[in-house]
Amino acid sequence: METKKPLQGNLGLVLSGGGVRGMAHIGVIKAMQEFGLSAHFISGSSVGALVGALYANGNSIDEMLRFFKETPLFKYNFLTIAKPGLIDTEKYLPIFKRYFPQNSFESLDKKLSVVVTNLQEGNEEFITEGELIAPLLASAALPPVFSPVTYNNVLYADGGIMNNFPLEPLKEQVDFTVGSNVSIVSKLEKRDLRNSFQLTGRTTGLMVYAINKQKIDQCDLVISPKALEKIGILDRKGIEKAFVIGYDSACWAFEKAVGQTSS
Repeated sequence: METKKPLQGNLGLVLSGGGVRGMAHIGVIKAMQEFGLSAHFISGSSVGALVGALYANGNSIDEMLRFFKETPLFKYNFLTIAKPGLIDTEKYLPIFKRYFPQNSFESLDKKLSVVVTNLQEGNEEFITEGELIAPLLASAALPPVFSPVTYNNVLYADGGIMNNFPLEPLKEQVDFTVGSNVSIVSKLEKRDLRNSFQLTGRTTGLMVYAINKQKIDQCDLVISPKALEKIGILDRKGIEKAFVIGYDSACWAFEKAVGQTSS
């Protein structure tokens, strides 16, 4: 796509939710680095919040990928019957502490906003300061797989429930906004909707896309590879594939954007 204005000034980066497809965000960041681009302000939801935090923390591309490859989605001793959800999200706390030992937004190298869903009040909240790990866990706690996270004595869950493309914190804060959207809606064949799981995934994807489409269109540059829809949101085998798809799509987009800016 053509950019709406020159790719220059303070850069904002929006990272959507989308499970394993979010590895495409890491590919986008790799392409940004190769084009000499660096985000000043990052806003993320769900897996986008996790990738955004690792990026803001100064972790390398290899470290980001390793984080997701080594963090188990399903582990027997993570299962719970004492909390709502199949997996106790707070069991991931020791893993996160290894990557974020200072456990604060203020310790990050870049400004970060994480969106979470307040289950008790029924609204979204943007968190930009204070404790880091609990909001990250909450933002990625997709019901009913993962249990809600208690933060400040309130139950929080996946940010994508209320806001899967958190553009709002970047408004008036940056000069140019790049959106990486991995909640893809593309044309499917009848054979792709043969069972209830496929149908549920499709309808959920359509609802999420419809709610966030206007915000996606407001970005100055959007990277939204349609090939990602073939990757299941919990399919760990798709980690490398999603990363490559994101990287290739971003390289093409940035090359075109840089060409427009210099012409």
